[in-house]
Amino acid sequence: MENAQHPIGSGFGARSTAEDVLVGIDLTGKLAIVTGGHSGLGLETTKALSRAGAHVLVGARQSEVAAKALSGTTNIEVDRLDLSDLESVRQFAERFVASGRKADIVINSAGIMACPETRVGPGWEAQFATNHLGHFALVNRLWPAISKGGRIVSVSSAAHGITPIRWDDIQFNSGYDRWQAYGQAKTANALFAVHLDRLGKDAGVRGFSLHPGKILTPLQRHLKKEDMVAAGWIDADGNAIDPTFKTPEQGAATQVWAATSPQLAGFGGLYCANCDIASISDNGAETSVRAYAVDPDEAARLWALSAELNGVNAFSR
Repeated sequence: MENAQHPIGSGFGARSTAEDVLVGIDLTGKLAIVTGGHSGLGLETTKALSRAGAHVLVGARQSEVAAKALSGTTNIEVDRLDLSDLESVRQFAERFVASGRKADIVINSAGIMACPETRVGPGWEAQFATNHLGHFALVNRLWPAISKGGRIVSVSSAAHGITPIRWDDIQFNSGYDRWQAYGQAKTANALFAVHLDRLGKDAGVRGFSLHPGKILTPLQRHLKKEDMVAAGWIDADGNAIDPTFKTPEQGAATQVWAATSPQLAGFGGLYCANCDIASISDNGAETSVRAYAVDPDEAARLWALSAELNGVNAFSR
């Protein structure tokens, strides 16, 4: 694993778009499931996959809103999916499995960031529950319908560098910090890909995670404008002024690349950035991954806890 966690020289980069990485790739006959595929990076991902020939099933909490956002996009369908509600996750997965179809690609793109303290389900912290536990339950329930040779891609973030898993207080019962909670959830997304790949590769299913880059999308809805101005992200008129920010089309590129690129054949369990495999480093660079976020022992420990909390594990004997 560690030996494979280094760039391969894909030929793409920070300014590559989802369209760029799909040049020469025909997804006709493939089915992709994209959570949150109607907004932000998810929307650009859905559009790009659709244009390449894939049929895309978008899971969205508000299916009517999603259908409107995707109006005019071909090869798509929308179904209700609320990742903070395990019953909604179960119903979505059961409907898909019962349809008899197979998913070739699953992209866990939906998420929330730096929200006020919110509790869901049995009192779980909302960012960990929505960004990680909901996707964990979804993939495990979809497992019977994942194609051999399929890829499951989890959208993490460079924010995983904020913190490893807080094993002593995962649910922030001793005091909530919105950025620590977001960072932990993004670390969980990366670790999920590590252990999923370990469990699924014998069935031909590989897992990846990634940092999409910095992009202005609805993900920032819980941030105050003045905070983003102070951080140097935007100006007083709301325009991006940080030159490292990407467009949504560029931000969607790495998840599309991870889901479709033949350059990743034979690889799995890896964290990607700028349409390439990232290197391991603790220097905080956005193009690298912290060692704890790809640690197989941490990943196995998180998987066991997630299965216990969710009550579902497709790989239990």
